[in-house]
Amino acid sequence: MSTSAVEPGTRLAERFRLEDRVSESDGATLWKAIDEILARPVAVHTFGPDFPRVHEVVTAARAASRLTDPRLTQVFDAAEDDKAAYVVSEWVTGESLTDLLSSGPLEPERAAGLVAEAAEALAHAHEAQLYHLCLRPSHLVWTTGNTVKVLGVAVDAALSGLTTDQPALDDAEGLGRLLYAGLTGHWPGDEEEGGLPAAPMTDGHFCTPRQVTAGVPSYLDTVTVRACLPESRRGQGALASPSDLAEALSGVARPMPIPIAYPSTPAVASASQTEGLDLVHRQQHTAPHVPPAPPHRPSGGGGGTLNRVLMTLVVLLVIAAVGVGAWTIGRSLGSPTKPEASGSSPSTSTSASAEAQVVKPKKAQGFDPLGDKDEKSEMADLAIDGKPSTLWKTESYTSATLGNLKEGVGLLLDMGKSMQISDVVATLSDASGATVELKVGDSPELSALKTVATEKNAAGKTTLTPDQPATGQYVLIWFTRVPADAGNFHGTIYEVVVHSPGSA
Repeated sequence: MSTSAVEPGTRLAERFRLEDRVSESDGATLWKAIDEILARPVAVHTFGPDFPRVHEVVTAARAASRLTDPRLTQVFDAAEDDKAAYVVSEWVTGESLTDLLSSGPLEPERAAGLVAEAAEALAHAHEAQLYHLCLRPSHLVWTTGNTVKVLGVAVDAALSGLTTDQPALDDAEGLGRLLYAGLTGHWPGDEEEGGLPAAPMTDGHFCTPRQVTAGVPSYLDTVTVRACLPESRRGQGALASPSDLAEALSGVARPMPIPIAYPSTPAVASASQTEGLDLVHRQQHTAPHVPPAPPHRPSGGGGGTLNRVLMTLVVLLVIAAVGVGAWTIGRSLGSPTKPEASGSSPSTSTSASAEAQVVKPKKAQGFDPLGDKDEKSEMADLAIDGKPSTLWKTESYTSATLGNLKEGVGLLLDMGKSMQISDVVATLSDASGATVELKVGDSPELSALKTVATEKNAAGKTTLTPDQPATGQYVLIWFTRVPADAGNFHGTIYEVVVHSPGSA
């Protein structure tokens, strides 16, 4: 299909309708388009008749489509035939690193967190022998869904005709330059990049981040130097791959996808003893009530004497009541020095054994029993990996009610054996409007899973607590309504934590 034949309104593969031309370079055109079947925006590359690398781009896109890390751009379709050649990928909305730096350098920890996420994502791509090779600030995006996204893995290098004998080193240097830009607001290159000024130089080489911007921690300065400033390493080893950089930044705080909002009245003690949530709650409800002192109203004559006498009597009565109450409670709580051999109440031992513990699921999978039997299972383990920056999400739908296509979809957890479930804490997206049910049972069939808790208009950190004791091997977080996000509707789970008082 020639460039002249491709115009707004053109439909590719009978589903992708081209809408707006975003950019054009050397015969390759980027469009914003609409997937008419799933009613969502997508990015589409089309190619003029003189574009020399169509086969390379389509091949790279098909390889990139197999990547499952949600921090990498998803490729949905790629075709090459006599009628048309095109690549369809995810339409990402948010702020690129260029946008984030428009008002100056980022906070060092935020810059490091963004690049750490990108490094981990590219390390996964390298495991599949796929590389970026042309990392720029425009390729690193903080999305409207509060996640990191790296654009253009494999595809952008093919579009530009870039090749290299040392892809790991080149991508590590690219990540180092992104970190340098985030820390300083400058680009360590010979020219300006994306509106960022070139980094200052001294003695013929680029200044280190600490020489450019005050307050950069020394360890981040060192990481940047080892990644992309060989002249300043002074004997320190190079970070020669994205995995090396990811490991060097593994201790930095990651940009949180949502504000952490802990529930005010947890049903069980928190697994993390540092949160102190249940402790605070118990203190608020068990602290003895002290009646306020009667207000003192000055008055003259005998009235003042009478008031003082009445106040004295009230105080004495309160003291007597407290004393009698304490004596009564003490008698009722008293117990023999040796436990009875039989007939004793098991409440104390039961309470001790029922203290909730975190139980890690053995397996997770996307659950769509009423549709195609799967809902992005390749991403399911990301919701139980302990990393709040990774996520599982449903397919995109045209309405909050799942396009009226099905009753619900969800994330199914296999706990490995039947056990009692105290509660499940699911970190959802911060977009309101989700209706989530907690289902528990001993069979992974929808009919065998009993709904034990429901939360409407759920968002953020959501605690699902069974109304009655619930036992089973399978735990299902079930969306019957999903919130809107960037013109589509889908459910998102960043992390799931299951609490249990013990095996059933």
